[in-house]
Amino acid sequence: MLTWMKRLVAGGAMALAIGATGVIVTSPAYAADEAKKPAVTAPAATPAAAEPAPVLCSEKCNKADTVWMMVCTALVLLMTLPGLALFYGGLTRSKNILSICMQCFMVFSLITVLWAIYGYSFAFTEGSSFIGGLDRLFLGGMNPDSVAATFSKGVVIPEFIFMAFQAVFATITCCLIIGAFAERAKFSAILIFMIIWFTFSYLPIAHMVWFWPGPDDIKDAASLEAITARAGWLWQKGVLDFAGGTVVHINAAIAGLVGSYVIGKRIGYGKEAMKPHNLVYVMTGAALLWFGWFGFNAGSALEANGSAGLAFVNTYLATAAAVLSWSVAEWVLKGKPSMLGAASGCVAGLVAITPAAGFAGPMGSIAIGLFAGVACLWGVTGLKKMLGSDDSLDVFGVHGVGGISGALLTGVFADPALGGSGIWDYVANAVAPDYSIASQLWIQAQGVITTLIWSGVVSYIAFKLIDMVIGLRVKEEEEREGLDISSHGEAAYES
Repeated sequence: MLTWMKRLVAGGAMALAIGATGVIVTSPAYAADEAKKPAVTAPAATPAAAEPAPVLCSEKCNKADTVWMMVCTALVLLMTLPGLALFYGGLTRSKNILSICMQCFMVFSLITVLWAIYGYSFAFTEGSSFIGGLDRLFLGGMNPDSVAATFSKGVVIPEFIFMAFQAVFATITCCLIIGAFAERAKFSAILIFMIIWFTFSYLPIAHMVWFWPGPDDIKDAASLEAITARAGWLWQKGVLDFAGGTVVHINAAIAGLVGSYVIGKRIGYGKEAMKPHNLVYVMTGAALLWFGWFGFNAGSALEANGSAGLAFVNTYLATAAAVLSWSVAEWVLKGKPSMLGAASGCVAGLVAITPAAGFAGPMGSIAIGLFAGVACLWGVTGLKKMLGSDDSLDVFGVHGVGGISGALLTGVFADPALGGSGIWDYVANAVAPDYSIASQLWIQAQGVITTLIWSGVVSYIAFKLIDMVIGLRVKEEEEREGLDISSHGEAAYES
């Protein structure tokens, strides 16, 4: 009886939490459409005065930008399927590789559908400073002529492509989490957790960091202030996150770390060998991640322009630097450089350069990569021991440490004096002359702290509720047998 009472209470709490979403949503207005309207509309001269003509993609969208964003969207999809699936799958024991691949496939598909139903609307339409509105619920109001704003005045891209590009970001973020509690979590519990976490952590953080109405209506200081007031909370503060250091990596990493604590350690952890079963898969997955990450970072410029070129080069250089620094540090500390270390360094460099990709200069990106390789090596060794967690595939050690490092170092290497791009002044249409590393570091730290706390709290509540209702963990005999057989009834390697 007590068990059923707990389930009833937890189920009611979930329903209440989901219903609360409606309370925090204010009057909706679509970002791209609003960006094309004046911040303050003058009274009509006569009753017959016509409304401004709508911006149509067929008239304004550049075909090169459109093709570029379609390619980048496909590249980011490749990062998850098969890139992340192979990388994570190779790191597990052979009896659990299919479970990881299945989790990636299902979570990717689940979040894709939720993104179309309500996720895109809550993340990228105007509402409050913390969550968007309902204007694009079920993708309502969208058609092939709908446009989304970019970071350049007078430049737009098809809204459908912008929606799809942001969708694949949401999907890989959720898939990153599963590595922290691989080999022991219930499949059903993972799916339910992703629905809750996506709704209450990913969408608000994405809105807070990335949403703004676009630059077209910025003419002077007053209009800039009006546009900024309609943006997400962290955007208003000036947090720089080009492609997802906070939204993707820190957000997912702390969720995974919390899950590793709540679900508990794997049976035999610390007593039995739990080595990666296929390092060729790990290397292949890491290489696919690097390849796809060009779409992830360079695509975040939203145009085929110089900013995309800078992000592309920085992604290339920082990752190579991190492979070198991780491998050399491991060589010095352990006597031999490993393939596992090189692949992990690759991912560490990709993670760390993500927030800085369009802001740092090439030499700054190398510095970020070199730092990230060593920092993340410490994250998966020394820090992991300090935390005492069984973060199965080192999600926090790589994505947490790398994401935090990259987010903070963005504040340093965005400085034009260090080769960075600085901060664009849309009133003067030039780089702002008064960049302060100290001030920007504090702003970046606020973004990091907000993400850690917000995602950590949401994750803990979600895991505890799910544990009360259906349980988080498979039975001991199922874990020992392996999740491939016990959860999915199939084996990757037939004898």
